[in-house]
Amino acid sequence: MTLRHELAHLALHEFFGDSVDGIPRWFDEGYACYAAGEVGRDDALAANLALALRGTPSLAKVDSGLTGTALEADASYALAYRAVTDLADRDPRNGLALLFADWQSTGSLDRAVRRAYGVTMEGFEADWRVRVRRRYGALALVTDLSAASLLLLILLAPFYVARRRRDRERLAALRTAEEAAEARERQEAIAALLATLPRR
Repeated sequence: MTLRHELAHLALHEFFGDSVDGIPRWFDEGYACYAAGEVGRDDALAANLALALRGTPSLAKVDSGLTGTALEADASYALAYRAVTDLADRDPRNGLALLFADWQSTGSLDRAVRRAYGVTMEGFEADWRVRVRRRYGALALVTDLSAASLLLLILLAPFYVARRRRDRERLAALRTAEEAAEARERQEAIAALLATLPRR
């Protein structure tokens, strides 16, 4: 998969050569992930709580995140992969073929997206951000809440066990006290009954 990823970079740059002003980093990395079939990239989005809390970052932020910390880079690679996949999904028959042809001929990604998919790059990005947050934001929130709940259960388990033990000991003490009280009452009742009997 790593080899396919690196070969996809080479093929992309070989295809465009000097015909475009520059390939955005998010597209470069997203296409390499897409061409290499790195479907597991979506897992990083499913566990990314930031999508639920702050929303999907812009593609410019994805670009800068690719060179950030390991956690930022992981999420940014996944977002780049999702952006390129979403572009390809807009044309189930041709995928990225028309986009590449138009991009090579016009030298502009925005014009190519407009020609291939009938939407501006700005319009695509806005739609993509909404769809990513809708698809992965709630899932990430549920995943994080589930993990937090599990952690809370693990932390509270010793207290629960200790309280159950105390409750059992207290209940045993109460039963012992009740049995002793019942025995005393029986003895007192017998003594009272014997006292009422006539003496011979």
